[in-house]
Order: sequence, then C-alpha cells, then structure tokens
Amino acid sequence: MSAATLGELAPAGTDIAVDPYPAYAALRDKGSVHRVLVPGSGETWLVLGRDEVRAALTDPRLRNDIRHSSSWQDDGGHAIGLNMLQTDGAQHARLRTLVAREFTAGRVQALRPRVQQIADALLDGLLDALPQGGAADLVAEYALPLPLTVICELLGVPAGDQQDFRTWSNEIVAPSSPAAAGAAVAEMTGYFAALIRRKGSAPAGGPTANPDADPAVDPAVDPGADLMGALVAASAREDGLSPEELLGMAFLLLVAGHETTVNLISGGVLNLLRHPDQLAALRADPGLLDGAVEEMLRYEGPVTAAAFRFAAEPVEIGGTLVPAGDSVMLSLAAASRDPRHFPDPDRFDIRRAPRGHLAFGHGVHHCLGAPLARVEGSIALATLLRRLPGLALAAAPESLTWRSGTMLRGLTQLPVRWTP
Repeated sequence: MSAATLGELAPAGTDIAVDPYPAYAALRDKGSVHRVLVPGSGETWLVLGRDEVRAALTDPRLRNDIRHSSSWQDDGGHAIGLNMLQTDGAQHARLRTLVAREFTAGRVQALRPRVQQIADALLDGLLDALPQGGAADLVAEYALPLPLTVICELLGVPAGDQQDFRTWSNEIVAPSSPAAAGAAVAEMTGYFAALIRRKGSAPAGGPTANPDADPAVDPAVDPGADLMGALVAASAREDGLSPEELLGMAFLLLVAGHETTVNLISGGVLNLLRHPDQLAALRADPGLLDGAVEEMLRYEGPVTAAAFRFAAEPVEIGGTLVPAGDSVMLSLAAASRDPRHFPDPDRFDIRRAPRGHLAFGHGVHHCLGAPLARVEGSIALATLLRRLPGLALAAAPESLTWRSGTMLRGLTQLPVRWTP
C-alpha cells in the first residue's frame, strides 16, 4: 500500500496550504515519524518531533548527497550546479568556508545602514504612491524587494535584473508545472553562467552560456568588489570553486538569501496584525523586537522542512527504523511547535523567548544566512511599525493565499492599509 499525503492524513476540514499545523499536531500525537507521500518527490519518512528532528540534523548516517538515495538516478529536483545543501563532510565544509566570512555577525552588522536605507526608500515610494487609507500589497512592495535588493547587491547582480530572479525563484521553489520549473532553471543557469564569465575568466572548461544572456554591465561597478566576483577570482586556487560549484553557490545564495526573509517579514507582520495585543506590546516597548523576531521564526517559520536527507545505512529515528537508501524529511515547522518543548505552542507570544526553535536548522547545515535574515527582519519590522502607526489588514485573514513548496512556505500577497 502506498503512503498517503499530508493533506490526506490531516484532520477533516483542515486545509494544509492555509494552516498545516493541525495536521502536524494530529500526526505527532500518533508518533514522531511517519511514512508520507510528497507530491513530486515520492515517499519519504516525515519527522515531526523537535528532539527527533534536532538529533537527525546532526546524525552522520543521514546524508544530504542524493547519491545515498536508493532511487537517486530518477530523483532530483530543481537545483543549479552543486551547492552546500547537496554535499556532506569535507566537501560541504570547504564550500561553506569559502563564503562563511561574508555572513559573520560582524559583517552582517556592517550592512545595517544599507538595509535601513533600502527599507526607508521602499516605504517612501509606498507612501508617495498611495494616500492614507489606500491599500497595498506588502509582499510585492516591501517584504520582497528589501531582501532581494540586499542579496543582489552582495552578489553583484544589477538592479534591473532582480525581477527576472524573482520570477525564476518562484518557479523553482514552488513550481507551477514541471515544464515551467525546468525553463526557470535553464534561464537562471544561463544568466549565472554569463554573470560568472563577466566577473572574471572562468576556469578552463568553465560555464558557458548564450552571449545574448549576458546581464547588463554597470561600468561603475567593480566586478571583483562583490561576493560573486570574489568567488570567481578565488576559483583559480586549489581549494577554489569548480565551474559547477560556482553555479551552485550563486543559485543557493540568491534563492536562499531572499526567499526565507520575504516569508519572515510578511508572516511576521501578518501575525502581529492578527494578534493586536502583541502588536500593542511591541509598539509600547520596541526593546521586545529581537524576541518578537525569534517568536515569529518559531511560530510561522519561513522554512517548512530541511533539505531531504538520505539514509546511508539503516538508522533508527524516534523508534522507527529507516532503511538504507530511504529519504527523510525533517519538519522544522512541526518541531518548532512541539508541545514537549514549547508550552502552549499554538499561542503567539512575543515575550516567550523561544530558545531552541529550529527555524534555521541545526548542526553543520545550520543556515549560513541566519544573522542576515534576523537583521533584515528586525529592521524591516521596526521601520514599518515606526512609519506606519495605523497599519492594518486590508483583507480577511482567511482569504489570504500561501505559496507552499516542499521546503518553503509564505504569503503570496499581504494587502494592508494605514491611517494616521
């Protein structure tokens, strides 16, 4: 008998696209590990308990390299090149080390003034375009362009190309069809190959692309002054990136570097507006902001699940034996609402101090961009609350739609209005 989908296993009347948490809770009450069918990816072992997920994230028998899957020749997904989420051990450590210095707490703090400039400029444009009481989509006008601008500037992607990246990223993360996702991968691959070529001489046998795909060149920008230029320049070293790794790194940094923060900002605003007592508390005491961001990450984390793991050998998780070659999906969202670790987990409380949530993962694959996401999220929220004191939802919460893929979940739109 084949496994059922999460939607089929959810309590009656539950729409997991709108609210998956009742389904997680119902399954977790029956055990921390279940066999489920993930549309587009096949059957997998879904791990829901916080302690079991945390332990699995550091279990060396569970590998990120898809070649440990029993059906890896037929498996796949939509990734470009070879990136950190697909590697283990020494290879993963080498790739991570090459970019880790760009995401240290000190480097990220140095970006605060620029993030603040971007946030203010976006709100200036929003306030100029709409009168008081007018409605706007906070995702399209604020939550999306802020982190996308930051990561594109870090990578050295021209501002005029950002919308293309958003379109491609949307299709790759939450495909509308296999053909559309494949086309997005091809177009993004061509763009990055051309960008890499422009930023320096790629290694012999390096990536090539149609010359027509070359991005616009800003002559005022030093091609080696950004992260992508630095990685290209370093690729000639013995420990530098191969052509495939350059493409994979560019893809991962761009997609992971903005998708999660878009969801953090929009989801955080929604939950504040849905919990007016919490919003009032935060307005009264801005010192609660850092804790509020952590509660937003726990309560409605932007990453639903970690990248698939594959059992290199039989491994027991939560009393369930996972055979070698099987895939494992670790639900970060379910883990962060496990009542064994978070009392009254379905209550949104910005004073909770939710230590131990797994919104950014755990272990060697812990999200490299977590410090940047936290800075962007806190600045975006603080600026919004300061400059739009009368912020309110412009649509019924139940009418909002969510973009959900295997790993990420976020609002497609967030209609808001403001008054004095």
